Amino acid sequence: MATGELTHSSTAVDEEPGYGTAVTSSGRVSAARMYEPAGPISPFSTQQLARLDEALTLASRETGLDFSVYLGDLGEDTRVTAEGLLASTDDPADSVVVAVSPGQRVIEIVTGSQAKHRLPDRGAKLAVASMVASFKEGDLVGGLVNALRMLSDQAGSPR
Repeated sequence: MATGELTHSSTAVDEEPGYGTAVTSSGRVSAARMYEPAGPISPFSTQQLARLDEALTLASRETGLDFSVYLGDLGEDTRVTAEGLLASTDDPADSVVVAVSPGQRVIEIVTGSQAKHRLPDRGAKLAVASMVASFKEGDLVGGLVNALRMLSDQAGSPR
């Protein structure tokens, strides 16, 4: 083997190849396999995503504000990153971004120029306290859903 001899497997050449397999004229076995791309990696199950989506939809519908949730690393200056996320929304003035970085243990709630009149800092602080309590119990989705409910209750319906 060290000098480069070719070795063959002990399977008989006369055997019928399996489904999707063929023996080429050189004796090489070629096999076709189904390609299955890896699904997206998410910290949430489908049910948890549905709960979060429903909470976001209801909060936006009830208040007329555009609520968004960001989950991930916020970089060195978490506030600037969260404000950048707010600026990237369709209507930054009437938007609220809840940015959570579990690895950094940071929560930022950023409101647009119009949204801040309806959502005072006190309401945001209560929502953060609620999230922290849920996160300590290992309930990431529950904390986000409860915070969205609290924020939408605080903001109220559009005037």
